[in-house]
Amino acid sequence: MDSRGALLPRGERGEIVVRSSLVTPGYYRNPAATAEASEFGWHHTGDVGYLDDDGFLFIVDRAKDMIITGGFNVYSVEVEQALLAHPGVQDCAVIGRPDDKWGERVEAVVQPKPGHPVEPAALVAFVKARIGSVKAPKIVHVWPDLPRSKVGKVVKPEVKARLASDSRP
Repeated sequence: MDSRGALLPRGERGEIVVRSSLVTPGYYRNPAATAEASEFGWHHTGDVGYLDDDGFLFIVDRAKDMIITGGFNVYSVEVEQALLAHPGVQDCAVIGRPDDKWGERVEAVVQPKPGHPVEPAALVAFVKARIGSVKAPKIVHVWPDLPRSKVGKVVKPEVKARLASDSRP
């Protein structure tokens, strides 16, 4: 579904929505969240995906992780996969940061593999060669480790908070 509530044709990316008697009727004591999740009469999953020609569903990213830069939708997972293809990158997180010109800019935080120093400019060029300049990070930060949950997943809100606190006007 697009942001205006129109169901999209096969192959086009949009938010994954579902409708079924098995879907929750709402959030407990939270009518605002219920209204948001059930907009246009569908349950909104918060995931972005598409259906292929055979009807298979492919999940692309979380809607909240999508970056809109200069009118282009950039899926953080796609940029992360390009960065992870670099032999010196152990892990990474890609987020959108405010940008006066583009609305948001693509930024990456990279954790290098032990003993493999990485250069931010080289990583930008590496990603540009794979997925293009619009999707390539404008800024790459190199951290020795990324904040993780108890199950080992990178916690992007903590990455965003740390970058925001490190920003200088």
